[in-house]
Amino acid sequence: MRSRPACCKAPAVSGPNQAKHKARTCPSDDAILALQILNRERPLSAITYIDGDWHDGNVPVIGATSHAIWLGSIAFDGARAFEGVTPDLDRHCQRVVNSAAALHLKSPLPADDIQQIALDGVSRFGADAELYVRPMLYADAGLGLLAPDPDSTRFVLTVFEAPMPTGDGFSCCLSPYRRPGPELAPTDAKASCHYPNSSRAIIDARDRGFDNPVMRDALGHVAEFATANIWIVRDGVAITPVPNGSFLNGITRQRLIQLMRDDGIEVQERTVEAGELLEADEIFNSGNYGKVQPVIQYEDRRLQPGPIYRRARELYWDFAHSGD
Repeated sequence: MRSRPACCKAPAVSGPNQAKHKARTCPSDDAILALQILNRERPLSAITYIDGDWHDGNVPVIGATSHAIWLGSIAFDGARAFEGVTPDLDRHCQRVVNSAAALHLKSPLPADDIQQIALDGVSRFGADAELYVRPMLYADAGLGLLAPDPDSTRFVLTVFEAPMPTGDGFSCCLSPYRRPGPELAPTDAKASCHYPNSSRAIIDARDRGFDNPVMRDALGHVAEFATANIWIVRDGVAITPVPNGSFLNGITRQRLIQLMRDDGIEVQERTVEAGELLEADEIFNSGNYGKVQPVIQYEDRRLQPGPIYRRARELYWDFAHSGD
């Protein structure tokens, strides 16, 4: 089994963007994933499960007239396999079913069956492969003009190689874009329709020389990063925004709260204001793709990975390897 992660150099960037990226230590988690997928010079090994069979590669599954591609009726989730473990895979499989229901879709499979398909897919790679597991449920047909037909819901699951981000850290800035509330969008679902908003926030941050944006809710309170939940530390206390319907209460976030409290670390879930990021002793994130990653720069303020972040990351890796 591979040793637990330590800080190491981020992937090199070559070509015309080399100078622009030179000062960056580590791109955001989802950005790494996107670059790996889009970089045709380094294709990733992928398999896709649909209609009871596994297929190699990126299999076409949606037609031009499908409700999902036209009107965005897609729920998905992401789980991780790394170092021979698949932490909280059961929760991720249950969440995709719940997300589908929030979009008025009906999963043709229960979460337990989705988990077994995911484990079968993971087993087709090497024991220590670093993988992204993505179950997806989408509507193929509609009822009337806009509503999806729940009985047309289809299931597809993809497993593909995606190296785990290092613990070097990333830079971030405050985004001008906001997270919608539950009155404006299906924020109780991990749904594809949310991601154009996150994408434009990431593009704005990168245009300003940062890796990831901090997004606020409609009232101006800190919500999360564009790709993960956010944590700050003040005087040894780990603080994270209380769920208010504008962001997902992440599975890794929930796990980390439990682990840190069990370890004796004080954790506060409360409203966080943007000004607190300028005074925080530490800032880090939690999310499925990179698990726990430190912030090394917020706006023009430099930070170092601190003791609470390091302990949180250690606790998570211990949990992941515990088999619980």
